[in-house]
Amino acid sequence: METKQSDKSQFFLYGAWLTAIIATMGSLYFSEIRSFIPCELCWYQRIAMYPLTLILGVATFQNDITLKKIVLPMSIIGGLISLFHYLEQKVPGFAAIKPCTSGVPCSSEYINWFGFITIPFLALTAFILITLFTILSGKTK
Repeated sequence: METKQSDKSQFFLYGAWLTAIIATMGSLYFSEIRSFIPCELCWYQRIAMYPLTLILGVATFQNDITLKKIVLPMSIIGGLISLFHYLEQKVPGFAAIKPCTSGVPCSSEYINWFGFITIPFLALTAFILITLFTILSGKTK
């Protein structure tokens, strides 16, 4: 029975790690290949996401769910920044709260797939998935 619980925990850790890898590669694709210049809020989201790739990689290979004490705060804070950034893009009143003052404005949209999928939306989705996978990895023990 312990092996099945451990397998489920390992599966959810892999899911969180894979999500972090895809999000990191996606952000690098947008900036380095598509030449989209990241705004200030994009940098804050990257600061939260990039270390998760390494931390979740270590946690996955060691099957160490105790690292969720580090992963959860980072993914929740990154998700809140992504949510604020998305609202700043889509809700006119939010842009006036704290507009980016230098470089690319945070309210600009490089992509707008299906009328609602923007880069902050993709980041928010990744942070939510990482949070859920991390919580579920701890619930299986």
